[in-house]
Amino acid sequence: MTLWPRESLSRAIATALPSVPWAYAQDTDPASWGSVEAMLVGALDRERLGFDPSSTPRLSFVQRIYTGVDGFPFDRFPPSVRVAGNVGAFAPFVAEHAVALALAAARLLVESNEQVRRGQMRPPPEQRLFFRRQAVVLGYGEIGRAIADRLAGFEIRVVGVNRTGRMAPGCAAMYPAEAIADAVAEGDLVFDARPLTHATRGSVDSRLLAAMKPEAVFVNVGRAGTVDEEALYRHLVDHPSFRAALDVWWGEDFEHGRLSQRFPFTDLPNFVGTPHVAGFGAGVESYVLARALENLTRFFHGEPPRHLVDRREYTD
Repeated sequence: MTLWPRESLSRAIATALPSVPWAYAQDTDPASWGSVEAMLVGALDRERLGFDPSSTPRLSFVQRIYTGVDGFPFDRFPPSVRVAGNVGAFAPFVAEHAVALALAAARLLVESNEQVRRGQMRPPPEQRLFFRRQAVVLGYGEIGRAIADRLAGFEIRVVGVNRTGRMAPGCAAMYPAEAIADAVAEGDLVFDARPLTHATRGSVDSRLLAAMKPEAVFVNVGRAGTVDEEALYRHLVDHPSFRAALDVWWGEDFEHGRLSQRFPFTDLPNFVGTPHVAGFGAGVESYVLARALENLTRFFHGEPPRHLVDRREYTD
């Protein structure tokens, strides 16, 4: 266990795995790790654990508490060690935030609030409506389906994009990843909820942005790296009717709690952003931890863990 020790975490582990001996890595000597078979990890670099794979010769499974595994130090774990992301654990919360961002951008809530501050009632901001519009969800997995569920009340037609183009519940049509340009051309709203892999990195570039409707609203709650930062900024400047809303950023310094930007997005009237907070809120931690421990329980019961990662998608 490499997560920072806390009482709520200890109780949850003891309840989920009552017969499995465990310990916090920070509280133990690596010389005693020879019998370790599985690990529950957060962000190893942030937790400053100098992990040496030779100290855990019996290790065969690593469960990450977070969903994404981009940046995970696969090179520090032998190929025989299976790694699982906590897929779907944050889906209800990220989807809720994605819709909130889309509404903020479409309804120009920041500009409206500024009008109220000035005591100005008219003219009203140029609001975009959700009612009976069309949304395209890039990365139609757990988060994508949760976004589609939350859009249903607006009578929005949802189109998805996944790797294969195979249909999934909650959407009217599905495109394969290679037809992403055709998909985004249909969207009044375009949500990016994809992981950051070799295939998705920088895929929202100037050409894909040009394929979107001039008055589309683009929302990214996946990973910033799926989007070309400069291309998005230039597109917003050159297409003032286009709007964007982001919760994920290219320069995220978690250790110091700082964001950095190469381009002044926040100076633009057609942009709204939040500081990577979609997965925060009361009750989130217990829900997320329960999902991770459920997969660890499967491992210790001899069942195949879910959401195993193909490390070739993230490593050279």
